[in-house]
Amino acid sequence: MSFTFARRRAAAAALTAALLVPLAACGNDDTKTDSGAKATKSGTGTAKADLTVLAAASLTDVFKTAGAAYEKSHPGTKITFSFAGSQELAAQVKQGAPADALVTADTKTMDGLKADTATPTVIAKNRLVIATEEGNPQKVDELKDLADTKLKVVLAAPEVPVGRYSKKILDAQKITVKPVSEEPNVRAVLSKVELGEADAGLVYKTDAASAPDKVDAVEIPDDQNAIADYPAATLKASKNAEAAAAFVAWLSTPEAQKILQDAGFQKP
Repeated sequence: MSFTFARRRAAAAALTAALLVPLAACGNDDTKTDSGAKATKSGTGTAKADLTVLAAASLTDVFKTAGAAYEKSHPGTKITFSFAGSQELAAQVKQGAPADALVTADTKTMDGLKADTATPTVIAKNRLVIATEEGNPQKVDELKDLADTKLKVVLAAPEVPVGRYSKKILDAQKITVKPVSEEPNVRAVLSKVELGEADAGLVYKTDAASAPDKVDAVEIPDDQNAIADYPAATLKASKNAEAAAAFVAWLSTPEAQKILQDAGFQKP
């Protein structure tokens, strides 16, 4: 082999190697991009996504706080909440509304959606109080006062969890109340009292606490009260199953529990 031929052969080999290096680098970048696109992980190792969470109306204030805390600790995840009465949320799920997780104000509603949800976890509890106008001008002191026909009392409709709990405790005490209206969710009941359209209404303790300058809360003794459970579950139709499961699991963490309990919810 001549010296000139050997030099040409070596040069060709070097050129081939030089061309392969960037190709290999591109291949590695593609693998990383592919992997990242499939897993879409945040810095915390949790899948990133835009989540839609259907939540009971009584969670309106606390979930806004909880959602902001979750987004802060899980960069890349955005949560949009849709609040309504639990029965309305159940109807949305059955109609195929696009959502990733569901939190209701009772186990009965959640149990009716077993075909649509993963196994639920109770993340909080609540109890009822009598909400009155600020200063309690009608001097409502206990449940039996709600039977006074001179009072304008508003309740949630019986198909709504808080309406069902209200009926349960009133029936147990053999108290007959003729409400001036039956509302679609607990926030609507609270609003009627806030606006002076009703003298009193049965709401969750946390709802009354959300408007301390507008309503007073009359406590109901434990032996006359009802405890509301709040189960949370991912929806089987979710397109963000991993991220949705991460959020539902987070609701049971010390961070989320502190937010819930600071708002007046009880431990699950």
